[in-house]
Amino acid sequence: MKSGMSFRKGQVIFGEGAHPLGLYCVNNGKIKLSHRGEDGKEQIVRLSKEGDVLGYRALLTNERYNATAVALDDTEICFIPRDTFFNILKNNPDLSFEIIKMLSTELRKAEDRITDLAQKPVRERMAEGLLFLKETYGFEADGSTINIVLSREDIANLVGTATETAIRLLSEFKNDKIVEFIGKKIRILDYERLVRTARIYD
Repeated sequence: MKSGMSFRKGQVIFGEGAHPLGLYCVNNGKIKLSHRGEDGKEQIVRLSKEGDVLGYRALLTNERYNATAVALDDTEICFIPRDTFFNILKNNPDLSFEIIKMLSTELRKAEDRITDLAQKPVRERMAEGLLFLKETYGFEADGSTINIVLSREDIANLVGTATETAIRLLSEFKNDKIVEFIGKKIRILDYERLVRTARIYD
């Protein structure tokens, strides 16, 4: 039987290394999933929003969680216990197919990310990271401010660099009039130049 769960900003939804107890469906809110490397440094591996499903890979493989999920703002989640989930899965081929599609999409994104981290210069990764935030969470009503507030440390962990480097690059983007800051929020001033900086081509 499913149940509703509420998390405040900064609360841990599930922790890296814990055993999966069920499936988490995001009703509303924003969530980061991060993994710690051998050196203890955090790397954001995924950002989630309303409509996303979390925890299914560990549940299906019966492995411990490979990442920690933390609420980036107040978040409402529908929790489906593992036994309920597997009973639904056995009796619903369409759901099984959707899970396979989600796993395939997640694998492709992971492969793209590994390639970017290995091959792209950090300035390009920063530009791509800002575009990724925009694609994930969209703009606010003004049509240019990214609809998520992340700490500079989180942005660095998303891009795969040191916090000091992330701060320097964001400052460079500001000086180049690609972005501006409203408090901790980031407004994109020159979208086309940001895309060129990220070297993203169709």
